[in-house]
Amino acid sequence: MDAVSVLLIAIGLAMDAFAVSVCKGLAMRTPSLKQMLIVGLWFGAFQAIMPIIGYYLGESFHQYISQFDYIVAFILLLLIGLNMIREALSKEEDGQSDDIGVKIMFLLAIATSIDALAVGISFSMDRVDVLMPAALIGVVTLLISAAGVKLGSVVGDRYSSKAEILGGVILILLGVKILLEHLLQ
Repeated sequence: MDAVSVLLIAIGLAMDAFAVSVCKGLAMRTPSLKQMLIVGLWFGAFQAIMPIIGYYLGESFHQYISQFDYIVAFILLLLIGLNMIREALSKEEDGQSDDIGVKIMFLLAIATSIDALAVGISFSMDRVDVLMPAALIGVVTLLISAAGVKLGSVVGDRYSSKAEILGGVILILLGVKILLEHLLQ
């Protein structure tokens, strides 16, 4: 997988964490650099770890589905992207809290990184070496999340759903790219 595709996946995966970070920033009003980094580190670390876990899970059953692994990767990215778009368009409001304690951040980091677990499985189906993409996903998420906290304190949650929709569209398009690459070989 080329570097541009990995970067686009990283940006797409970071959008859930970005949306939550914007809400954190909105609740904080004037976040400190330390608070921005705490949020970014939580989300970035989990976004980096989950693809690795997903990759090794995918490797464990890859031999059973290797003939149609590109279809599995496509379906996973399609479902993740559609779910991100659905969540962005839903009218449900997430509670806005400025709490960045271990318990709440652990739960939020897991919730926003489940998609990265599935992407790790798709990496194993596409035979992508997972360590560099996982590191890039983590760093991109850290930076986008920290910026999201600041942006939330300045602008509010006006753009968080649009960012989540964009992330979903990016993941769907990457899934289509994987599918077409294998079908047109």
